[in-house]
Amino acid sequence: MSTIPVIAIDGPTASGKGSVAHRVAQTLGGWSVLDSGALYRLTALVALRRGIAAEDAWALAQAAGSLDVHFHSECIFLEGEDATDAIRQEEVGNMASRIAGYPDLRQALLERQRAFRVAPGLVADGRDMGTVVFPDAPLKVFLVAAAEARAQRRYKQLIDKGISANMDDLLQDLRARDARDTQRAIAPLKPAEDAHVLDSSFLTLDQTVQAVLKMWKEISASN
Repeated sequence: MSTIPVIAIDGPTASGKGSVAHRVAQTLGGWSVLDSGALYRLTALVALRRGIAAEDAWALAQAAGSLDVHFHSECIFLEGEDATDAIRQEEVGNMASRIAGYPDLRQALLERQRAFRVAPGLVADGRDMGTVVFPDAPLKVFLVAAAEARAQRRYKQLIDKGISANMDDLLQDLRARDARDTQRAIAPLKPAEDAHVLDSSFLTLDQTVQAVLKMWKEISASN
């Protein structure tokens, strides 16, 4: 068991966990951030660009294991190219959700994710950070929000980036992804038994960040 602390933040698509993770890490000072969903999205982006079928589990696992990726601040680089916006496209997100349940692909990314655990600490966001990747994390947060609230957030994100979007389509896609993520046989989306469930439907980003930091402060004080 590592002595390097991890704050695991899990939750469904567009629950705000990525933004929360970055803010929490910045506030704690010097902590690393793992956007695990980005690794699956990057694999999906590579697959789409190379013409790898969503059903080709072996080729997808090979692509995942050889990703040339690095994170800098809130930017994500694939083979030296800024892919931050490209991986947020709905086509990429849907592909990532379809392939995320493949055991070989998940195994290919598992050790890569764990390698982000470096001093002084890590804030990891995803869907199985607390249940599979970092089961010994001292703080596990399961961030939820109503599908309508999440669709509205995603809509605003896309419009702000100049990407056209349709609210009804986004809501339908979110519900479909939720169903796939919660019902898949491998590492389904669910709270860890010792996770703190936090509903951010009516919270601002700052309020959500402060709630997570309060949990961390209380845990740190008790150790």
